Amino acid sequence: MTETRTAVIAVGGNALSPPGEHSTIADQFRHTRESLGPIVDLVLDGWRVVVVHGNGPQVGDELVRNEKARSEVAPLPLGVLVASTAGWIGYMLQQSLENALRKAGHSRDVVTVLTQVEVAADDPALKDPKKFIGHGLSVVRARELKAQGHPVKKDAKGHFRRVVGSPRPIAIHELATIRTLLGRDTVVIACGGGGVPIYRDPVLGLEGIDAVVDKDLAAAVLARELGADLFLILTDVDAVYTGWGTEEQRAISSMTVSEADRLASEGAFGEGSMAPKVAAAADYVRRTQGRAIITELSKGRAAVQGVGGTEILP
Repeated sequence: MTETRTAVIAVGGNALSPPGEHSTIADQFRHTRESLGPIVDLVLDGWRVVVVHGNGPQVGDELVRNEKARSEVAPLPLGVLVASTAGWIGYMLQQSLENALRKAGHSRDVVTVLTQVEVAADDPALKDPKKFIGHGLSVVRARELKAQGHPVKKDAKGHFRRVVGSPRPIAIHELATIRTLLGRDTVVIACGGGGVPIYRDPVLGLEGIDAVVDKDLAAAVLARELGADLFLILTDVDAVYTGWGTEEQRAISSMTVSEADRLASEGAFGEGSMAPKVAAAADYVRRTQGRAIITELSKGRAAVQGVGGTEILP
């Protein structure tokens, strides 16, 4: 009897709503179906799978919708919008995954768990916004948002974008539920958008926070707590590079945790893009000695088989 292996797969929100494209829901369903290949492959290969998705473009769009409609209906706070996007993106992934599995003759169930992620109420990141959300902004719109008190910064590609507080994830509140579902061979979509950030109030109990948790860091915590054998981060570049965007850029096929830490301390990775992915992968490997791989979406299966991507080694 073969041993059951567990994989946690993190998929960026940009996979469903690419940069530069103001995607309709029909577009996002199409991109969702196109993004499922490596996930379906792992399920068909017998892995137990948890999918964690980002929501950066989508939650930014939700903020815009709220602002446009605020004269008609009361706007929703950021924490609630994270829950909202986790619901409808989860729905797209869940439906598309089930259709793909049935087409392949596979009967495993797929379910979305709206996941709360515990953070510290006094996390300094809450007062130091750095997490990019939404699409690129025009110079005029960026100036307007700044004047309204919304922080805006340039991302790694030089585009003005909104930034919000992003506290470090500490624990996955629905961990036991996710573990039970995996034990029943259910494919689970969890920690959508990094999960809904919550903290424990001594009087009220669980309370939400208006912030966005980095989905790769949340996925690393989930992978660690599940004891996953594989942590796979699927993004829009085929590997981790040093000197990205320069003539000296070089793909890294593998690096140890200590090498990853050293390069990160030297600022080798984009703060709002690749840096959190490398940090998440390195933290997972440091704590579990499992496999962590970062690669482009379409190359996921090949990277798991040892071809391409960047693997973080103990």
